[in-house]
Amino acid sequence: MSTETTESSATDRRKKRSSDPLVALHYQLSLARSEGDLETIVLADPSGVVVAGAGSWAACEELAAYAPLLMQDEVRSATEQASAKSRVDEMRSEVTVRSVDVDGSNVLLCLRGGGETVTVQADFIAASVKRILRAA
Repeated sequence: MSTETTESSATDRRKKRSSDPLVALHYQLSLARSEGDLETIVLADPSGVVVAGAGSWAACEELAAYAPLLMQDEVRSATEQASAKSRVDEMRSEVTVRSVDVDGSNVLLCLRGGGETVTVQADFIAASVKRILRAA
């Protein structure tokens, strides 16, 4: 990336700031999505409702709705494992989910895409989400 591109990116990011936490979250998630080559990124409440997201709205809603299920450690019998995979099982291989604790309240950060670096991206984005929500 050239110096000009880097400076332009930093300038664009500084211009896209908001004192509204939901707008700030959207800006942060949109930036993380484009920089991390993510298909979709969404922040959901523990019941599976979208708080903020970047990507197609339908994909954000789907990730948010499944996030609580993806966080569960399912213990299944051999018979259940041998049966046809459910949508949750399919998503487990495509989606990274992190529970983010913000002063005692939890939100779920879900990322689809991103390749091999998605774990590092998730940790960085989770820290950004905490910073934005704590400032709210």
